[in-house]
Amino acid sequence: MSLLSRLNSRFGRFAVPNLTVILIIGQVFLYVAQYIQGQQANGDVLNKVRLFPAEVLSGEVWRLATFLFDPPITNLIFAFLFWYLFYFMGTTLEATWGTFRYNVFLLVGYVACLIGAFVTYFASGMNLPANNGFLYGTVFLAFARLYPDFVMYIMFILPVKIKWLAWLIWIGYGIRFLTGDWMEKGMIVASVANYFLFFGSDIWRSMKQGHRRMKHQAKSLQAPQRIVHKCAVCGLTSDTSPQTQFRYCSKCDGERCYCPEHLQNHEHITREVAVSGDKRG
Repeated sequence: MSLLSRLNSRFGRFAVPNLTVILIIGQVFLYVAQYIQGQQANGDVLNKVRLFPAEVLSGEVWRLATFLFDPPITNLIFAFLFWYLFYFMGTTLEATWGTFRYNVFLLVGYVACLIGAFVTYFASGMNLPANNGFLYGTVFLAFARLYPDFVMYIMFILPVKIKWLAWLIWIGYGIRFLTGDWMEKGMIVASVANYFLFFGSDIWRSMKQGHRRMKHQAKSLQAPQRIVHKCAVCGLTSDTSPQTQFRYCSKCDGERCYCPEHLQNHEHITREVAVSGDKRG
């Protein structure tokens, strides 16, 4: 029994069902609150719930939980699209894995993000907000790992397999890791911890299988090609009749092979005959 199975049998009753829906409801609530309060002076609601390590250390501990409800996208259209995809993929993962396993997946990413945020703060001395977008991005990556051939329709028109979109996200993570600030670097490393914890063994197994396939192909290319003999009269081959002893006629032009039946009973093909035959063909 795996570790997760043992934990599930002991703590599964504490798992929170429909966690994706709860997170989306919280984000929608803060999105609306930000829109309403944003019309007033000093109405930046989101700035009061985001995870700033220095503020947490000064006593604002609620930020450890509220940053999960910070909407990753402020544009309404893209926010709605994000919530739709997050709901679809999150509920699918919960149905595939079970509630407890899905809870653990998000919990590991959440704890890793907290650790990454404070490590980055103490290492760099910069009080930057932790971004939860990378954490929720791992839900997309996990879905793409389990269902790589699922087809998404960009702008509801262009069909693209989700595995290619996942590669774009990985490339985007790499670019932002190289060009982003220290907090972004820390969040990227921390947020994919749950992904590699859940899929690391599968990735390692796939890498070993790919390495074995490459070695086999290399050996196949280096191995001498098997010669197949074919009778120039009847077309019998050494593949279809491996017991047959084929011979080559020394009187025929070129390397012309014959089976025992036609080795002594065939018309010899000279150079002139072969050339004239090629011209007629």
